[in-house]
Amino acid sequence: MVSRWRLGALVTALVLFSYWAFAMPAPRWRSFTPPPPLPHADESGYAAVNGIHMYYAIFGKGRGDPVLLIHGGMGSGDAWGFEVPELAKTHEVIVADSRGHGRSTRLRMRYTYDLMAKDYIALLDQLGIDKVALVGFSDGGIIGLDIAIHHPERLTKLFAQAANASPQGLFDYGGSDGLAAKDDDPDDADDFHAFKAAIETMWRTEPNFTQAQLASIPVPTEIVVGDHDEFIRPEHSRYLAETIPGAKLVILRNVSHLALAQDPAQYLHAIRNFIGS
Repeated sequence: MVSRWRLGALVTALVLFSYWAFAMPAPRWRSFTPPPPLPHADESGYAAVNGIHMYYAIFGKGRGDPVLLIHGGMGSGDAWGFEVPELAKTHEVIVADSRGHGRSTRLRMRYTYDLMAKDYIALLDQLGIDKVALVGFSDGGIIGLDIAIHHPERLTKLFAQAANASPQGLFDYGGSDGLAAKDDDPDDADDFHAFKAAIETMWRTEPNFTQAQLASIPVPTEIVVGDHDEFIRPEHSRYLAETIPGAKLVILRNVSHLALAQDPAQYLHAIRNFIGS
């Protein structure tokens, strides 16, 4: 028979445990803080590349070695609101909106990573920038891999976070990266839905980088992934790091796919450790 004291102690413990369980904040990897607005750019505009007008902005112009930040799928350059102010203290930082994303114009067409990679090369050509350190998130990391394979001479380093080399590297192709740009124009709704469908088709069928292509990358590369990434299979990140010559695998702690917005300090530390400050 349970004594009245023991019963009271048990009830108290259960109440305290319930309070603790509901009062404790959610793990960092289960939520994120939306990025703040980007600071005022030193230069911004639209570059005519491959049949579209591609929005770009430059921060810290002339301040140091150039860094190109490429956002994730269905997002925009605004995803880098935490990172740009800090990186621009020591680097010239270039941010752009990929084809069809954010402020860049879109066409009804088949979207491919190689086409978007060519857009970024054309943008660098127009800006007169020979080489950049590329920091890519999700789709941006895949675009970075494409550039490292086909245009390695344009990169000094590649920081590819949450990237995959084939659809088999994903748990599920999922939806957007979670930092999606909004399309608020109701007159553009049909066009946006067609664009979204084209991007989702790309996610299901691309990329398809071969082992030989990955092994041909001569660019110093860091493969970066959150320890709670909900899209990228951990073994796939290991495969990338083991296949790309000299590549290093970096595991970001207590973050998911949205590491850049969940723990900007850890994310920036990883970038600086790799590209220098």
